[in-house]
Amino acid sequence: MWADPDDDPRNSEGVSPDGELATLQDFLTNYRMTLRMKCEGLDAEQLARRSVAPSTMSLLGLLRHLAEVERDWRNWISDDDPLPKLYGEGDADFDGAVAEQAEVDAAYSALEREQTATDAALAEHPDLGERLGKDGIAVRELMVHRIEEYARHCGHADLLRECIDGRVGQ
Repeated sequence: MWADPDDDPRNSEGVSPDGELATLQDFLTNYRMTLRMKCEGLDAEQLARRSVAPSTMSLLGLLRHLAEVERDWRNWISDDDPLPKLYGEGDADFDGAVAEQAEVDAAYSALEREQTATDAALAEHPDLGERLGKDGIAVRELMVHRIEEYARHCGHADLLRECIDGRVGQ
């Protein structure tokens, strides 16, 4: 098992959260935690290791990608001019994931900063049916999309981690 069930920080014994918003937030929190757990204990070279050619996917690339996506989600709900890309256009989030500790530290910092900013922006809109931004995206749709994005990339992280050191997800 990845984590001892008694020590797994994602385990929530007892009653599940009350309400739709609290449930969505709980799922998002757990997927975010899962991604971090998949990256724990690896050095910069391991985090930057690519899956299989021609893919540029790596665990470090996933951290950078999700920071970029969090920023982009804030652009979806804003009426202001879009925030600039963190890493550039195209696959720059994956392409620039190089095996340097400074890059790893920057990626973790960016992810935490962008998650916090997106969470704060959405906290101002607790009505899941409220439509935001130029395209009128519902808060509910954005929350579900966030969960889906993290869940999908946790699956990628399982496969990447298994290739690195044989450790498999649960």
